[in-house]
Amino acid sequence: MRLPFFYGWVIVAVTFVTMGIGVNARTSFSLFFSPIIDEFGWERGVTAGAFSFGFLVSAVLSPLMGKLMDRTGPRTVMELGVVLMGVGLLIAPLTTQPWHLYLTIGVLVGSGSVCLGYSGQSLFLPNWFVRSRGLAVGIAFAGVGVGSITLLPWVQSMIDGAGWRQASLAMGILILVVLAPLNLLLRKRPEDIGLRPDGDAAPLPGGSAPPSNILDASWAATDWTLSRALGTARFWWLALGYFCGLYVWYAVQVHQTKYLVEIGFGSTAAAWALGLVSLLGIPGQIALGALSDRIGREWIWTISCIGFAVCFAALIALETAPTLLLVYLMVAVQGFLGYGLTSVMGAVVAEIFAGRHFGTIFGTVMFVALAGGAAGPFVTGLLHDLLGNYRLAFMIAIALSGVSAAAIWLAGPRQIRAVAGRLKPA
Repeated sequence: MRLPFFYGWVIVAVTFVTMGIGVNARTSFSLFFSPIIDEFGWERGVTAGAFSFGFLVSAVLSPLMGKLMDRTGPRTVMELGVVLMGVGLLIAPLTTQPWHLYLTIGVLVGSGSVCLGYSGQSLFLPNWFVRSRGLAVGIAFAGVGVGSITLLPWVQSMIDGAGWRQASLAMGILILVVLAPLNLLLRKRPEDIGLRPDGDAAPLPGGSAPPSNILDASWAATDWTLSRALGTARFWWLALGYFCGLYVWYAVQVHQTKYLVEIGFGSTAAAWALGLVSLLGIPGQIALGALSDRIGREWIWTISCIGFAVCFAALIALETAPTLLLVYLMVAVQGFLGYGLTSVMGAVVAEIFAGRHFGTIFGTVMFVALAGGAAGPFVTGLLHDLLGNYRLAFMIAIALSGVSAAAIWLAGPRQIRAVAGRLKPA
């Protein structure tokens, strides 16, 4: 039975809910961070290292996840992620030693999050849209913002009232009960159920073909395997851009709450600031995703990197001038601009290396990217432990924001496939 609307929007809705719960379950570590340090007295570098170790595990598993996606499709990948993340959060309350945290939050939650998060969803969601790819991905990934403004304050209230252990248990149950059945609705590509991207009708015999978005026919015609992709400069520019992008993203995400409390803001206000970042990411991801369909993916990546650079500059200024105005600026540019990275993350790689082995190639790019996500929180925490402040760490993040933007321009997805707004009439 045919639906009265394109099934791709069902895929978007499932992804929206999955991201809203799954990504924020991992983000909630920022809220666990302070009470865990207070309870056990561990150093920040050691404690934040559990989150970073999870990124290393995610990075190692990312190419394997891409291969699994190529072979079995999204339902297998997502359900595996649900089980790993759910179990990790359910047993994290048993923690008494640092290695317990590394096993639960690190290995299990980290492994699950690479499936349920941006990496896993970007392996199949771009298949469903071409003309509206940025808009669709932006809407789907905006679920993170809705989840953050509803789940994170709830998690913080549970931490304040019953402790971080009860909050972890509640998140684990929520993941298993809601996401396990929901992700059975997923399909890898529209052709699997007799449809075409964007819900387009099949061309009539003898009719005129729609204008092609391919600009480099030779590149697009190549059957890109991982080994071929690794031999190109474009792959390594992508890897560098993604490494730096996730470095700055997770450096601020993990340390923001503790930093704001440290300079004089209350724990509830700091938790709301973290939630508001993702809340502002809702219109930001949708607007920037849609704009990327008009002006190109490189411009949006650059705008997002500028957002993170301004965010870190505001954090540095907050140390000497802890005013709400600077907090609002930091939250606004981080959420509305910075989170725009997610709306083009899958599209950038898909427009360069689309093909049968896209999952494996994208998974390998994300291997490097997640290494950046691991390095960001760890290096930032380590520099704080060594220097007693975050100034140098935040300055490094500003520099890496610029490197990330430049690398994506050098990778040049615009040179392979044009976005809808850049198509020339046939």
